[in-house]
This record gives sequence, structure tokens and C-alpha cells, in this order.
Amino acid sequence: MPRIAIVIAAIIAVSIAPLRANDLLPAGTLRATYIASNAAQAFVDPQTKEVRGPAAEIARELAKRLAVPVMVTGVASPAAVIESLKSGEADIGFVAYDPARAAEVDFSQTYALAQNTYLILDASPIKSTADMDRPGVRVGVATNDAGDLFLTRNLRNAVITRNPGGNLDTAVKMLTSGEIDVYAANRTRLTELIKRVPGLRLTPENFYGVEQAVSVRKGNAKLLAAVESLLDEARGSGLIQGAIDRAGLPGVDVAPKQAR
Repeated sequence: MPRIAIVIAAIIAVSIAPLRANDLLPAGTLRATYIASNAAQAFVDPQTKEVRGPAAEIARELAKRLAVPVMVTGVASPAAVIESLKSGEADIGFVAYDPARAAEVDFSQTYALAQNTYLILDASPIKSTADMDRPGVRVGVATNDAGDLFLTRNLRNAVITRNPGGNLDTAVKMLTSGEIDVYAANRTRLTELIKRVPGLRLTPENFYGVEQAVSVRKGNAKLLAAVESLLDEARGSGLIQGAIDRAGLPGVDVAPKQAR
């Protein structure tokens, strides 16, 4: 074969070759971050010290498909997840979708809904979510949490009192001291809380299904496409539901497929 034909053939072969992992992951490892305090995403197993939960299983499955190692790391807050992507310290991040956050990073489709509800003292006259948005009702919520962003947009009469860091022990103190009347957070965390702290209950309804999604650095369309392909299959195969079940997460549902 003439030399020019060999060169042309090589160029064509490269142009149609499948996308390689190192085209997507310059570090050669899939680095994922999640919110360490949000068990609806992932958590560290106290016995095995392994990171478990839907976010961990999705990250490992993506790494398997890309044939690279994976590192799944918990960080302090939604802002820390977003910053890890913007700084290049992580390739994918698990953080709830919100329009304000979408200005900073790009989001996949929603893979799960982490239902949010209200924590109340047993003696409180408040019975349901319908009792919340009234003058004089003080609603506590973690600062810049997805619930905070949602309630800020939707509450018209109640007063929001923010809890920096979202520590639930602090939330209980806010309730018992009378600083707030209710505390908004995801049902998974609150269900665990009322098991260990007497005198508390949850409203039976949820007020918001927080859209758990995978985020990537702004403009990283190739990696986002790989994530989207995985999530399409994971929903149908039962991987997402299985991950929720294996982690034992009350109040977390597989999200239906829908356009953003």
C-alpha cells in the first residue's frame, strides 16, 4: 500500500475510534464527590469503611465502563461539590439540581428523588405540610440546601431561619429552644434522627422531591453524555432501585425519565 494511503487510513481509524477514558479523564481516575452528610447520596459504612449508596454505585459503574479506577469522596456541602468540579479536583459530583446551581455546573438527568419533609416536636399543634406557610410559623432549614432554595422560592408567609452547615443536632436545639417551629430536611436523615431522639415526629407528607443528579464541569459535554447513557440504562436495569434498596434509604425514589 502506498505511504499516503497508509497515512490516510490511520487518520480515518483515529477519527472513528471509540472515545477513550483518558479523553474524558485527564487524571486517569474517575474522581467523584458527594455531600458527606447526605445519606440519600452515599455514606461510609461504619464496619467496612466502604462508601455505599446510589452515588457510589453509579460512580463505580461509570468507572467500570470507562475501564479506570474510581475514587469516591465525601465533602462538606453542596457548594464544596460544585467547587470540586470547577477547580478540576473532581470529574463528577453528586448534588441536587437547582436552576441557580446550573449556572455553575452542568447537570445530568435526575436519577432519584430524595423526598423532603418537616421535623416537629410531638407536642406541636402542626399536623401537616399544609400548616406551614402561615404568618408566624418559623421554618428552619440548612443554609443553601436544596430545601432552602426551594422554600425560599415558594414560601410566602412563613419565616425561614437558616442553619449553617445543616447539623441536625443543632436543628433539634433550635426546635426545643423555641427558635423555630419546624425543621425542613430530607426524610432519610430525619427518619434516622427520630430513631435516636425522643419527642420528635415527621409530617406524613413530603413537601419536595429533591432532584438527585450527576454534575460535571461546565461545558464537559463528552463526560456528561457518558453519564447520561449510564443513567438511561441504570434506570431500566434496576441498578438505581437496587442501590437505594441495598443502602436502606427511606424516602428516596427512582426518578422517572423526563427532560430537564
